[in-house]
Amino acid sequence: MPESHKPRLTRPETLTALGIIVVAAGFLIPTYDLRAISALLPAAMLIGLIVLSVALLISDQRKASAGDDAKPMTQSPKRVIGAFLLIVAYALGTDFIGFYVSTALTIPLVAWIFGYRSPLGLLIATVIVVGTIWAIFDFGMSQDFPTGRLWGR
Repeated sequence: MPESHKPRLTRPETLTALGIIVVAAGFLIPTYDLRAISALLPAAMLIGLIVLSVALLISDQRKASAGDDAKPMTQSPKRVIGAFLLIVAYALGTDFIGFYVSTALTIPLVAWIFGYRSPLGLLIATVIVVGTIWAIFDFGMSQDFPTGRLWGR
């Protein structure tokens, strides 16, 4: 009996790469309406996502052509769902309490959930990330981040 093969485009990593390419390209379009300095970071990050997704797509299709079986995308779907919920909570937090406050809360929370438990390390990482963002964008480039609906602006 011949072995039935699944179509190469339905492999989990291929679907993920294609999905990221489509979504990132969709988010890239509105950056053309922004000022150049404001569009630089989001456009660079979205282009980076597209490039990495193309690399993932090529890699997975090479594996498929070599006959490797597709492995499940995750061994822990609850962790993946939790990560997506954290992203949604961060976006809502940014809208309601502002970028800096939600970022300062999210960084240690995500690190703690994914297993990093050193309070001093969490504090140092949070200060470095938030401080660097502030120094580069707010102080250096005079770009304002959302302050949130609760604080008004």
